[in-house]
Formats: sequence, structure tokens, C-alpha cells
Amino acid sequence: MIKRLYDWVFGLASHPHALWVLAFIAFIESSVFPIPPDVLMIPMILARPNRAWLIAGIALVASVLGGILGYAIGALAFEAIGQPILAALGKADAMAEFSTRFNDMGFWAVLGAGVTPFPFKVITIMSGWTGMPLFTFVATSILARALRFFIVAGLLWKFGAPIRNFIERQLPLVFTVCVILLFGGFFMVRYL
Repeated sequence: MIKRLYDWVFGLASHPHALWVLAFIAFIESSVFPIPPDVLMIPMILARPNRAWLIAGIALVASVLGGILGYAIGALAFEAIGQPILAALGKADAMAEFSTRFNDMGFWAVLGAGVTPFPFKVITIMSGWTGMPLFTFVATSILARALRFFIVAGLLWKFGAPIRNFIERQLPLVFTVCVILLFGGFFMVRYL
């Protein structure tokens, strides 16, 4: 089912209203949808590289607004909506333990989920549920999503189609390694 959904989203890149579709996908991906907007961004930027920055900007704004919806789900409707979404993603068992430590590392959690393949919707919902300050959540979401979308846009703008395979297959790993190194460096400076 996820593969069919992925193919459907990828096919929307050639739609005449693709920018609106991208905004919608980026918005709902931050709160409930399983497919990241990168799937739509990549073919859109490859087709029109001169619009790379506009495409990344739309994904950024819509994703952050969708993240605020995810935050609201966690803050206002966790039991009714948020908990079933997290349970469907296989995160139900870890919720209680996660919430006790979440706000201690809230900035890092939002930043890490915003740039890595970790489902951003989990962090948006958890941020609201645990009561992370809204300003911290929004500011970190802007930073994280800007890094992710503008790096993808920049690579596609500069290198075109040859970089597509790297972005789809290796960039999530590169982002994950960078976040791990950042966490490791922070840990070493603080505790060693």
C-alpha cells in the first residue's frame, strides 16, 4: 500500500497545480500522512530547476504549518487523535517513557526528526502532548525543515537528475549521520 501511495504522490509532480499539491502533502505529512513531500519535490525541481527555491519554500511553510496542526493534535486531542496515529506508526509502547525525557531534549528531537527520515508527525504530536513551548517548537521546525528542503533543492538545482538517486537513497542516511555526530559532539562537550 505504501508503494502505491508513493507512486501516486510521485505522479502528482506533473499536475498543473503541483505547487498546491506539494503544499497540501507537506502540510498533512507533518501531522498524519506517511509519505514525505520530498517525493513530490524531487520531480518538480528536476522538471523546473529555476523554481527550486520556490518549491522548497512552499514545502517549508506548509510543513511548519502542518507541524503546528500536529502540535495542536498532541496538545488538544492526544487521546482521541494523537494516540491512535502514534499507535498506527508503532510508537504506542514508547510514548510514556519518551514523554518523560522529551522536553529535556525537545530542540534536538525536533531538529533531528525534521532533517532525518524519522516521521516528523511523531515529533509534532509529541511536542504538543508534552507541552514543549510553542515558540521553541516552531523555531526549531523552521530550522530543521529549511535545512532538509533547501539542501535537497540546492543539490537538485546544482546537479540535476544525476543526484536524484543519491537524494532518494543516501541523503536520509547522511542527515542521520550528521545528527548523530552533532548529538555526539554536544554530549562530548557537555560531559567529557
